Amino acid sequence: MAAPITTVSSSELRGLNLIAAHSHIRGLGVDLATLEAKPSAQGLIGQEKARKAAAVILQMVKDGKIAGRAVLVAGPPSTGKTAIAMGMSQSLGPDVPFTMLASSEIFSLEMSKTEALTQAFRKSIGVKIKEESEIIEGEVVEIQIDRSVSGGNKQGKLTIKTTDMETVYDMGTKMIDSMTKEKVMAGDIISIDKSSGKISKLGRSYARSRDYDAMGADTKFVQCPEGELQVRKEVTHTVTLHEIDVINSRTQGFLALFSGDTGEIRSEVRDQINTKVGEWKEEGKAEIIPGVLFIDEVHMLDIECFSYINRALEADLAPIVIMASNRGHSQIRGTTYKSPHGLPLDFSIESSSSIIAIRAQEEEVDLSPDALALLTKIGQESGLRYASNIITTSTLLSQKRKSKEVSIDDVQRSYRLFYDPVRSTKLVNEYEKQFIGEDGQVSFVTNGTNGTHADAMDTA
Repeated sequence: MAAPITTVSSSELRGLNLIAAHSHIRGLGVDLATLEAKPSAQGLIGQEKARKAAAVILQMVKDGKIAGRAVLVAGPPSTGKTAIAMGMSQSLGPDVPFTMLASSEIFSLEMSKTEALTQAFRKSIGVKIKEESEIIEGEVVEIQIDRSVSGGNKQGKLTIKTTDMETVYDMGTKMIDSMTKEKVMAGDIISIDKSSGKISKLGRSYARSRDYDAMGADTKFVQCPEGELQVRKEVTHTVTLHEIDVINSRTQGFLALFSGDTGEIRSEVRDQINTKVGEWKEEGKAEIIPGVLFIDEVHMLDIECFSYINRALEADLAPIVIMASNRGHSQIRGTTYKSPHGLPLDFSIESSSSIIAIRAQEEEVDLSPDALALLTKIGQESGLRYASNIITTSTLLSQKRKSKEVSIDDVQRSYRLFYDPVRSTKLVNEYEKQFIGEDGQVSFVTNGTNGTHADAMDTA
């Protein structure tokens, strides 16, 4: 006897879902009010300290209070470095640009290393452009289309109204095709952009809600517009600086946005665009949105790339750069010396107290005398760049407790959240075997040799 044939209803069928290594991550899994990490939320489990530190950075990115800084996420393989970066990208939203880049990509592209890094930097900086456009908005009363027998040019008339007035417009071939494509009929509320000719169907008029026309369950009823037919509305577009570069590059044109082959873009083009965007910002027509550039496998970069990144971070238009590395003490490419995580070490500078005070004044931050003294000590021991970076994070922590002045406790909390080069070096020395070494060997055992009586790696 043949086996019975089973059928599956369409409601039980699932679409083709592409499942990747981090497709389950929906965010950082933190409490938005306190920025405290939850034990298990939005696809992330554990690593509470690292997730809280990432949430602090993320909050400052959203507020536009941080740019031109670099953050290193270091740890052994499979401890969630890329997962945290993916959680940050999911939490930023559509308006803040987020660019992911593997260091090995820079050396495989058909362009110079500095050009590849420049394009990655400019992909991570958004420009929110505001412009006013004239829009015709109203309810369609009647559509008349005259088609010729030979199938040539089509002509027609569109009758459209508001609650106060009614007007008849002549339609050409393109307008008629757009109307047909949007399936516009009498009783629809439509919006026509006069500059581009784009037609948007907003819904059906409430006056037609009792008609016996066949309509779907998702049909939306809206009120007939009031006042004039032609109105001026402010429209906002968010683009990246790289997209503006490509469109204004004569050798490439806007089609390069779809092919991906942008090639080298001349520095003169970028300088002109920077000047124009600066003018738009002063006039209130545009807003700069510093985004996030995530560079994975940062130890693969050479000393030339690090030198360029250092200079690019000090520019006026710079995103925040998040780097990830799983290496311990390794040789910096292009040099003969080793350093922790394969990154060049920073310097310590004299007169740290005065420089930190000037930096705090520039960022409009009020430091208590104790906080300034602690930051000065940190600057002398851990590097001035690190001390100036945690001024911003300390400010955010002071705002969380509704204080107008940064105290020594805020600086200490920032110091515990974010490692400096000295403690990062100590971490590498302590857990050397858990990082990937020069010979490519890695061990997840901290004590013992066979793993039976060893301590498990701490991933908290």
